[in-house]
Amino acid sequence: MGRTAESVAAIIKAYDVRGVVGEQIDEDFVRDVGASFARLVRDEAGAATTVVIGYDMRASSPTLSSAFGDGVLAQGLDVVYIGLASTDELYFASGLLNCPGAMFTASHNPAKYNGIKMCRAGAKPVGQDTGLAVISAEVVSGVPAYDGPAGTASTKDVLEEYASYLRGLVDLAALRPMKVAVDAGNGMGGHTAPAVFGPMPLEVLPLYFELDGTFPNHEANPLDPANLVDLQAYVRETGADIGLAFDGDADRCFVVDEKGDPVSPSAVTALVAKRELAKEPGASIIHNLITSRAVPELVEELGGVAIRTRVGHSFIKQEMAETGAVFGGEHSAHYYFRDFWGADSGMLAALHVLAALGEQDRPLSELMAEYTRYAASGEINSTVADAADRTAAVLAAFADRTDSVDRLDGVTVSLEGNAWFNLRASNTEPLLRLNVEAPTSADVDALVNEILAIVRA
Repeated sequence: MGRTAESVAAIIKAYDVRGVVGEQIDEDFVRDVGASFARLVRDEAGAATTVVIGYDMRASSPTLSSAFGDGVLAQGLDVVYIGLASTDELYFASGLLNCPGAMFTASHNPAKYNGIKMCRAGAKPVGQDTGLAVISAEVVSGVPAYDGPAGTASTKDVLEEYASYLRGLVDLAALRPMKVAVDAGNGMGGHTAPAVFGPMPLEVLPLYFELDGTFPNHEANPLDPANLVDLQAYVRETGADIGLAFDGDADRCFVVDEKGDPVSPSAVTALVAKRELAKEPGASIIHNLITSRAVPELVEELGGVAIRTRVGHSFIKQEMAETGAVFGGEHSAHYYFRDFWGADSGMLAALHVLAALGEQDRPLSELMAEYTRYAASGEINSTVADAADRTAAVLAAFADRTDSVDRLDGVTVSLEGNAWFNLRASNTEPLLRLNVEAPTSADVDALVNEILAIVRA
């Protein structure tokens, strides 16, 4: 494949590497990325000597991860291969071994895609400003060869240690027996869920646990309501107490109650925040700016400090590192834990929800009601030619009803009557993203209709 700055920029993105296998990504490409990554972490303060590598269930993952490892070895660093893993299992290995890591996954993208999520020792993220730009430049210009001895490769199975570590972070002593339906979407949740839940007093009801990177049953993206339909029906059919759905690399987790109704990730964020504040009163909790306002309200009522960030894991992880926050949650079902090296783990969030449900007798729908104070639209995308122009038109239309406008990320408009909406442009597509929250569903629907009429005019 010919490499230009433009073609490489299309693959090495803001937070990770992602592209179509055989067209954008092949063994030569990832070998060079591995070599450049090795140079980056080898030549920094606290120079790394080892890189840990894991991969998901995609057919291309074993070969590509091996090529990446060859690039690392050629730069004189050792490699520890952990084999099949979820992304948070790779983060665990990076923390456990205190070394940089690389995870081969394209999360919920279709089978023809693959990619790499890279981190420094202790699962610290690597983004465009913290290494990916340097790697991009070297992959285009040519990665300098290393004149020292090559590194050595070894393997290590960390699955049981990962599972035990997660269980150790949550008080499960009062857990009652429960039926838990789990939709792994043919992704890595089928690998990690049995290990994590196995010793617990749970009857796990598996759905699509077979590892299959072609996603034969549905896309492994629970953020899309269409991909929750099977789990919702399965929960109702089996009489499960709770349903859990994981994305392809199992770093995100969505929750369904015993009625088969989805539980908002904001409500999960509020529940976990309450539990973490019980362990550490007065601690800081991070939420992004389109998480429900129920989250900061609850955090402050409990004596915690609510910290608001832009949307995106790099902003949350940076804020966690700077503030020492114990926990952070996003509307997209990414949950971040200080005790997990500041990294995200959907499985750890799931354990918190299971612990909260299992230490009392109410059904999940009743338990979560106390964390659901408002109605929300979810994220609605509109294709627009000029996002700035459409945003300005919406602001003008609402000018006489606006209490305040915040520009931390797009525009967040607070309205009379405890309602608000956020409009923000996509960084990569001609999309304008709308989120609305208000006291009732009728209020939300009315605002959505009014705003979309302007945005899509």
